[in-house]
Amino acid sequence: MSDKVSDAPIDPYLPQNGNRGYRVSRYELDLEYKVASNRLAGRADITAVTTEARPRFALDLSQSLTVAKVSVNGAKVARYTHRHGKLTFAPAQPIPAGGALVIAVQYAGTPRPIRGPWGEVGWEELTDGALVAGQPNGAASWFPCDDHPGAKASYRIAVTTDSPYQVVANGVLTHKRTKSSRTTWVYEQAEPMSTYLATVQIGPYREYRIEPARGADPVPMRAVLPSRLRTRFEHDFGRQPLMMAEFQRRFGPYPFSGYTVVVTDDDLEIPLEAQGLSIFGANHCDGERGAERLIAHELAHQWFGNSLTVRQWRDIWLHEGFACYAEWIWSEASGGPAADALARSARQLLARQPRDLVLADPGPRTMFDDRVYKRGALTLHALRLTLGDAKFFALLRDWTQRYRHSLVGTEEFTDLAGHYADTPLRELWDAWLYARPLPELPRS
Repeated sequence: MSDKVSDAPIDPYLPQNGNRGYRVSRYELDLEYKVASNRLAGRADITAVTTEARPRFALDLSQSLTVAKVSVNGAKVARYTHRHGKLTFAPAQPIPAGGALVIAVQYAGTPRPIRGPWGEVGWEELTDGALVAGQPNGAASWFPCDDHPGAKASYRIAVTTDSPYQVVANGVLTHKRTKSSRTTWVYEQAEPMSTYLATVQIGPYREYRIEPARGADPVPMRAVLPSRLRTRFEHDFGRQPLMMAEFQRRFGPYPFSGYTVVVTDDDLEIPLEAQGLSIFGANHCDGERGAERLIAHELAHQWFGNSLTVRQWRDIWLHEGFACYAEWIWSEASGGPAADALARSARQLLARQPRDLVLADPGPRTMFDDRVYKRGALTLHALRLTLGDAKFFALLRDWTQRYRHSLVGTEEFTDLAGHYADTPLRELWDAWLYARPLPELPRS
């Protein structure tokens, strides 16, 4: 038996993230947050099953947070270390493979974003409040976790903060209680969720219900935003119910219990993705529907990225290529340019950029490169032109239903697509997914 906490990276794109020896099924987070001082205190109760017998286990946790106590299966751990973003501990009693591993961690500190090749991600202060932008490795900035996309679990997230503030987290608000000047908000996320998709949003917000499109499957939708932005929001996001209806028609039933859009009082460089919700900045409410393409992109991630999540970051095109293609689908459905016109324009732009990227394995530094998004969408358009609309959209609905709330990789998609093709698709995949040169699109 190895005495190493980790023998090899879980994911070579983020070699420091993720841990071996157990599988988490549940996180229960009890957090207290003081907005004025950006002070976070928490207790995390983590339910897991061991996958092998080990003398020590580890969790990912930022050094900005200080650990006060660790217990395993009800017994306090005599010794633990917290270095280089890893909280390592040894259970008092050996745990065999398949045994229960129930970890409780008490911690506190001033949460800060985690720096990486993609900038700063994780817990971030706003002018008046806070947000979490976890992709790809920001979860450890606010709770101890097994932080890689292949580790899905259910969550209960309870946040206590100053009463004037609204708190939004993943899932359904199960209860809310106010005591003195503090309010506790408790959310239950029943569907399995990757750590990077867990979020907390805190701000001086108001909540508004969004009416579903007439005749569509009614998905509960709400908006949480500063009251000053409501008029612009109603115009800029006004077609979102129609978008939801179109995506259900094209991609299959919406995979979660509801959808929430948060708009912060601050400007944000880009919208943020989380499970069951999307986060936009005040600058995305411009009164001119200037962000509608991004609204479609973030909504599509609920199917592609949140319900179906990649095991390894190298397959990120299965998130971003699909969400980018959803932008073109919405344009086509809403009276804008057709997907084919947008695809051919995107290919022309890509042809002027370096062709040194392999879509199915772009490398960690370029996994969020716009070329991954656009080439991923072009791959789907090439497939659509090859299969025809009926088979292509039947494939997408099959894909989202077959792997609902599961982990996926490129091979699962290419294998499934083969069942919808009259001739082998190997040439298409080789050209678009595994080669660097930019192929021509098939004729429309």
